[in-house]
Amino acid sequence: MASRRVPNAPDLLASYRKAGQASADAAGEAISGHIAGATAAFFDVDNTIMRGASIFHLAVGLARRHYFSGHEVWGFGVKQLRFVLSGAENLEDMASATSAALSFVEGRRVDELLALGEEIFDDSMVDKLIPGSLALAQGHLDAGQEVWLVTATPVEVARLLARRLGLTGALGTVSEIEDGKYTGRLVGPPLHGLAKAEAVHALAAREGLDLSQCWAYSDSANDIPMLSAVGHPVAVNPDATLRAHARDNDWKIRDFRRREQVKRLAVPALSGASGIAAGLAVGYAIGRARRS
Repeated sequence: MASRRVPNAPDLLASYRKAGQASADAAGEAISGHIAGATAAFFDVDNTIMRGASIFHLAVGLARRHYFSGHEVWGFGVKQLRFVLSGAENLEDMASATSAALSFVEGRRVDELLALGEEIFDDSMVDKLIPGSLALAQGHLDAGQEVWLVTATPVEVARLLARRLGLTGALGTVSEIEDGKYTGRLVGPPLHGLAKAEAVHALAAREGLDLSQCWAYSDSANDIPMLSAVGHPVAVNPDATLRAHARDNDWKIRDFRRREQVKRLAVPALSGASGIAAGLAVGYAIGRARRS
């Protein structure tokens, strides 16, 4: 069995920069218009803006619409959970995990996925949004600041989320598209870890943003590079590693989980295909807890 090549530091940095630049380029113009001279706030999505993993909710919503089978969703969920539990930062490991997400859209039309994404947002994602985080984002908008999502979710889906939430725009993982269809390949690695920071830097350079005057919000220690890139980092619903890092560096910490747990106790149990979504979300949460 051939040994797997481990990328060296320059290779990794170049790949992260490629992913970051591709994400900034794919973000295109700000959805609600760039505000000249404004500052910005950058929000992670999974467990920061939304409970669980947005790509899980999307995948299950597609399965409910017979885009593919529930068995395929479960296989995808297991692969993603293994990646979360491993805590791997190796590019090949990340690409392997993301390939599961890309496999179900290979050969599919982008406009078809986005049309279904609109329905899934209304049916499966709205009730998973975290009110406290949305209030933080709205506070920045009310202050005349831009708000951008930064997520490993495909950039087309990330932009859909930003538009539906009334935010400025979104940075996400860029998939290769030919003739309006997904090829199943990525442009650079997933927007994860250092790649997020590179995307923020690339967007700031394009939009003329002073990052020392900007904010960033995330729940994960994987996003410490992005949080460190701005002058006002905030740990939201942080994992144990990020909480410790935030305390050591005098970063603000906001935790809305207790409030959300109480809210969920009042929600009737889910059934059928929705139960798959709940199971995947729980599995994702368990993985995060174990890593913490």
